[in-house]
Amino acid sequence: MTTKEELPPARPAATLVIFRQPAGGEAELLMMERAGTMAFAAGALVFPGGAVDAADEIPARMFGAELDLAEAAARVAAIRETLEESGLTLGFAGNVDAELAMEMRKRLNSGENFGAVLEDFRLELALDQLVPFARWRPNLPHARVYDTRFYLARLPDESHAARVDATENVRLFWASARNLIARAESGEVRLIFPTKRNLERLAQFPDFDAACAHARSIPVDTVTPWIEERAGTPHLCIPDDRGYPVTSEPTETALRH
Repeated sequence: MTTKEELPPARPAATLVIFRQPAGGEAELLMMERAGTMAFAAGALVFPGGAVDAADEIPARMFGAELDLAEAAARVAAIRETLEESGLTLGFAGNVDAELAMEMRKRLNSGENFGAVLEDFRLELALDQLVPFARWRPNLPHARVYDTRFYLARLPDESHAARVDATENVRLFWASARNLIARAESGEVRLIFPTKRNLERLAQFPDFDAACAHARSIPVDTVTPWIEERAGTPHLCIPDDRGYPVTSEPTETALRH
């Protein structure tokens, strides 16, 4: 297994796992289908998120003084990327209506700085609304390597509907973790290795509160998968002390990008 010192450079990234709770039903998560032309995870289902930009440090310093700067910037990136990709405004202090969200999204997608957009509309972020869940940092032959922090967040009851950006992502929908795993097993949808493992972990819990209680009970230590032979078959493996019920999968079936 490669030591931490030998790991190649990785770009910081952040992902937001968004929960909603239908009346009388299982908790559902917002999923996006990546465009087939994308260099990373083409055609796969993913949670909203993306790379941390240097400019994310500006709102991070403004609204995350109690946090390490890298942690605060990652939370800002998760909020910003979710807005860009779905139009949803999670992690804001107060409600943001659909019209304002659309205007912010338009400006972000045109390349404007998130901090400047927030200042223009006199909006503040509430970074404590995001609950740290996991951190993955692959060390396998990828086209791009990301050091990704995963956060949990609850969709506000008064939230407007999500809308796909139709660029990087071509479809978005809500589904329970168990439903998504079953659809992946049947071949209906495609999940890369980290997404599948995180869905299996989330499927253990009936709602957002239970998932958060679990997340807070386990330190967020970086997960770096490795390959080893088990029962004569190469497996992609992760540590067994990070809260995941499934910690290995044959490399033949593990989708990695």
